[in-house]
Amino acid sequence: MVSDVVEWSLTATCAVVFALVIFFYAKKWKKSEGVGVDLLPSPKKLPIIGNLHLVSDPPFRSFRDLSQQYGPIMHLKLGGVDAVVVSSPEIAKEILKDNDPVYTNRPESIALKIFWYNYINIAFSPYGGYWKQMRKICTLELLSPKSVRSFGSIRKDEVSRLVDSVRLSAGETINLTQKVFSMTSSVTCRAAFGKVCRDKDSLIKLVKQGLDMGAGSSIADTFPSSVIAHALSWRTKRRLMKMRRKLDVILDGIIREHETNRKDSGRGNGEFGNEDLVDVLLRVMESGELEFPIGYDNIKAVLFDMFAGGTETSSSTIDWAMTELVRNPQVMAKAQAEIRQVVKERGGDGVEEEDVQKLKYLRLVIMETLRLHPQGSILARVPREARRISGYNIPVNVIVVVNVWAIHRDPKHWLDPESFKPERFANEDIIGSDFRYLPFGNGKRMCPGITFGWASVALPLAQLLYNFNWELPAGVDAQALNMLETSGLTTSRIQNLFLVATHYQP
Repeated sequence: MVSDVVEWSLTATCAVVFALVIFFYAKKWKKSEGVGVDLLPSPKKLPIIGNLHLVSDPPFRSFRDLSQQYGPIMHLKLGGVDAVVVSSPEIAKEILKDNDPVYTNRPESIALKIFWYNYINIAFSPYGGYWKQMRKICTLELLSPKSVRSFGSIRKDEVSRLVDSVRLSAGETINLTQKVFSMTSSVTCRAAFGKVCRDKDSLIKLVKQGLDMGAGSSIADTFPSSVIAHALSWRTKRRLMKMRRKLDVILDGIIREHETNRKDSGRGNGEFGNEDLVDVLLRVMESGELEFPIGYDNIKAVLFDMFAGGTETSSSTIDWAMTELVRNPQVMAKAQAEIRQVVKERGGDGVEEEDVQKLKYLRLVIMETLRLHPQGSILARVPREARRISGYNIPVNVIVVVNVWAIHRDPKHWLDPESFKPERFANEDIIGSDFRYLPFGNGKRMCPGITFGWASVALPLAQLLYNFNWELPAGVDAQALNMLETSGLTTSRIQNLFLVATHYQP
């Protein structure tokens, strides 16, 4: 109790000192705040905080509202950070394609530095030889079409467990968000680690905490050049270090177990005696043949990357899809009719992976879900050199934000953009080729896990729709569901989805 009072007093004192110092230097900071982007359209800035008062969670909604007033490229001063926000597909193409790989580095934050092993993972590693090396290893061993197909039995097994779990609770209100997240995490564990790790629940908790904090919301991230701001962030840093130590214990345990099994059996730790991702990383580390040698921290950083990316984005996409389907029952009925007809024609009693390729309408449902609810609602980049974008000189010391969420809902490019209409994609497949649609990003930092992610979404969603009819709990209005998003590194729905399932009898 006493220590809490002391900590609070120290924090309060530092906050007052910090405010006085900032106020004293406000004029000096105001004079230099443009840093080469002062010619861009911009809202009026306040001393010290700039435009922070205009931005609320989730930020991409605020950015969209501001862009409607100030245009598709604008400058925002977010505390001590200069940001250029882009909200049109044409300018997004300039950044992500025409000037690729200049726009390949990602912003830094306290959370990413501490929790993601000082940027030696793949998602946040600076563009260069090391990033290319690690991305190539993971793509070949986990994310390639061949590897994804080899995990088919794992997906089938875990989805069957999900269906059985829902069936046991048929007629009752269930937390579908929680069940789906558990399923996708098990798939990723078994694919990357060879089995579901003993500490999966703790790992899931750390993933959620890390993703929430990773977007960079501490005072040190807002004023990165301020020594005082960094000092005031001690509580956040302490929490992150505590989380990191817990993560180390889990991942060290996985690595040690793999090393022991490899030594004792001479075989890989994969489910079929093959090498899993951990085995591959250990083997290339021990070989000493990598251009950029790696150690245990590199392996842990990549493993956490794969687990977080393979679990959160897939489960969130399924969650959003089911939310939109219960809000649009005619779309759900059409998707279910297609799935059940394909299974009936095959003479089966459930969905197989071979069926998924025939589910054309389900593909449209997933594409429309990713349009309205992209997991990367914001693509943030830090240019490695100055370039001219849309007639403006963009220096190296800014964060360039492509607002994917806004582009996906722009009425200039989408008819009735706020409505869930899968049919809009019926005559075109625009993934990767159209900058109106960027759910996986674009350019060299485009998501490498598209095939893995799609497989992890399509089969579970098809099985849920085939085996059950779904409705909201009594008294819950579908149109009153909270459709706001979280503001972390991914874009999950802010509330869990609770539904009632009724078993379908063919």
